Amino acid sequence: MHRFISTLLLMVLLAAPGLAQGSAWTLDAAHSRVGFSVRHLGISNVTGEFTRVSGQGTFDGKSIETASVTATIDTTSVNTREAKRDDHLRNADFLDVARYPTMTFKSKRFRKTSGNGFALTGDLTLHGVTRTVVLNGTSTPVVKDPWGSSRVGASATTTINRKDFGLTWNKALESGGLVVAEEVTITLDLEFVRDAK
Repeated sequence: MHRFISTLLLMVLLAAPGLAQGSAWTLDAAHSRVGFSVRHLGISNVTGEFTRVSGQGTFDGKSIETASVTATIDTTSVNTREAKRDDHLRNADFLDVARYPTMTFKSKRFRKTSGNGFALTGDLTLHGVTRTVVLNGTSTPVVKDPWGSSRVGASATTTINRKDFGLTWNKALESGGLVVAEEVTITLDLEFVRDAK
């Protein structure tokens, strides 16, 4: 249930046409959300989010292949609106935040798909394990806010198998199936602001 997804923050920078000017961008965490969803008992979806995230990106304005993005998520900030469940997610059965207080994402390759769509490939490090993931999403045009700053947004989703990151805790049901599904869906809604020069 750990959506490293945070990770996905980065795609915003790469997908936006305004990046062609070459600049640095910073995630506006107050206007962004890194959420996740996982099946419980095979009958319902438990949703949650990580409330403390940060991200940066740079681009030289010449080729999208030169873009570089990194993101960090504070795993202690997991929030499913149920204190006991959040405590369980933080302990050694799942995120083990005492040993792994953050998860990170580093971009490797960006590809424009169709229209404002994009696919971002990068390395996600979670629970001490690094795997390559692909984030698919759409971006918005760059806009000027009322205070003169340039902003861009993106939404993206991906699905990971938590066992790939060593998150293997589970219990079998008498009727078959598991208490917690292995696949986790990550959903990102992100807003970046261009750094002042």
